[in-house]
Order: sequence, then C-alpha cells, then structure tokens
Amino acid sequence: MRTVKVEELSVEKFLPFGTYANYLNPQTEKIGAAPIEFFRDMVQQSLGSTSIASFSTCRVEKREAIIDVTEYHTTCGEVMLPLDNDVLIHVGPATPPNAGVPLDKIRVFRVPRGTLVSLRPGVWHHAPFTLSDNPANVLIVLPERLYANDCTVVELAPNDRIRIG
Repeated sequence: MRTVKVEELSVEKFLPFGTYANYLNPQTEKIGAAPIEFFRDMVQQSLGSTSIASFSTCRVEKREAIIDVTEYHTTCGEVMLPLDNDVLIHVGPATPPNAGVPLDKIRVFRVPRGTLVSLRPGVWHHAPFTLSDNPANVLIVLPERLYANDCTVVELAPNDRIRIG
C-alpha cells in the first residue's frame, strides 16, 4: 500500500484542484472597518447550468486514514467547509471519462476548520477524514441532487488503496 504525506494548504499547491479561503480568519480585501467588516467574494464556485444550490452536511467520524474510495462530478465542482474540526481531504487531477483514478497523483491536504475549499469539476475526492476524536461536520455545496445524477464513485482495489501518513 502506497503512503501519501499530508500537505498544508497553499495557493500554489492547491491551484490545480481549486481554490480556498479561511472564513474564520479572512486575509483578503474588505469593505468597512470594525465593528462591521464585509470580506467580499472570497471564493467562487460554478454550479454548472443549475440555478439551485443545495447545502448539505457530511458528518465524518474518526476512521482509519486509508483512501479506499474516490469520486468526481463531471458537470460542476464541489464546495467543502469543515465547521468544527480540521479535516484531511484527498484530491486527484481531473481525468477523461473512463481513464481511471490517477493513483500516482493523489494528494492529501489538511483543511483547517472554517476554511472553505472549492474543487474544480472533475477533481477526484471523497469524504474528508476528521483529525479529532470527535466527528467533523462538513458543509457541502452542490447543485440540487447532483449526488444522484453526476457522481462517479470508484471503490479502490485493496492493493490500490492509499495510506495517509
């Protein structure tokens, strides 16, 4: 089993997969000053041709740090925002349909709570891993019912699974 080391988020390292912003400690342009500050347009996400965004919670409990399943969406990206704990997410570059999972290009990033991650369409990913003994609640933003209409899920064979180290 191959092991992938956890990387800290940086704009340069994460750019092939999408963008991100820390919503608890914004470091961007703002309108106004204390006591009211508005940090505008921090991250954008294309929802494809739909006009309905759905906001869901993915609750992940502590589990072995092994990537055994991955998925992608063809028509749009996905937003993840860990609300109460830091998490680890795996990402892989978008591939042509039926090209298979790019196992040798999978990377793992630590996403601090309050940091919104916007994944590009086609980027391989799956549910995060919590870094706490407590469950992590992660806000997921996708077009309505995308999980049922545009979600290619691949369960990795035992010898293709990846340990997070």
